[in-house]
Amino acid sequence: MEKNYILTREVASKKLRRMAYEILENNAGESGLVLAGIRESGSVIARNMESLLREIGGISTELITLNLDKKLPMEVTMSRTLPLDGKVIIVIDDVANSGKTLLYAMKPFLEFHPKKIQVLVLVERTHKTFPVKPDYVGLSVATTLQEHIFVEVEGDQVTGAYLK
Repeated sequence: MEKNYILTREVASKKLRRMAYEILENNAGESGLVLAGIRESGSVIARNMESLLREIGGISTELITLNLDKKLPMEVTMSRTLPLDGKVIIVIDDVANSGKTLLYAMKPFLEFHPKKIQVLVLVERTHKTFPVKPDYVGLSVATTLQEHIFVEVEGDQVTGAYLK
């Protein structure tokens, strides 16, 4: 079956760079950011974002990975614990579908007192069933409930996204 690509490697790269500039603009003066990538594709995007933020703005970041079952996201674990009081946390995932995964991904941060929590997704679907609105969006796509969006990664690179 042929894949209906909505993002190529090149376009995804440009969108990630644009979002990095937006993060820098919206967090000017912050002493450091915590990038929390949702495993697996979200972690790849978080690593790309860390690299771009260092390259563009010389901003210090801490990178953590969030592990959760996207089907039943009751338990969320962080790859490591850090002091998060007063920090800006950016939760990162590949696709925002219903908003459920992103909502549960914020759960471990509620034990702290972060300065703010922001959300970044490479692709956002326009219908949500949970009240999560990403702050940074690479591409917003109107889809039917039956359609799914898949982000492809290879190593530490986003190679594309397609609609199925």
